[in-house]
Amino acid sequence: MFDLPVVEQEERKAATAFRNTLLDMGFEMVQFSVYMRFCASQGQMETYCKRVEAALPEGGKVNILHFTDKQYERIISYSGKAKQPVKKSPDQFDLF
Repeated sequence: MFDLPVVEQEERKAATAFRNTLLDMGFEMVQFSVYMRFCASQGQMETYCKRVEAALPEGGKVNILHFTDKQYERIISYSGKAKQPVKKSPDQFDLF
């Protein structure tokens, strides 16, 4: 999750480029400044942390949270006042 400056045009361009880089790496947007990606192992998670670090724009704040698939399954979500069904952890991805 991140909070990047977007006052100047260059800052907006950098923030957009960062978001597009996350999407290109297979992250999905959960909220505007919150992206997530399932990693099958600790090693894969560390690889993506390094890739995100390499793509960081100047300024702003970026936090990377790591939690297990069981913790992910325990997330309680609402849309308005309607409770959403429990999310199942993604199955391991097949790479082509």
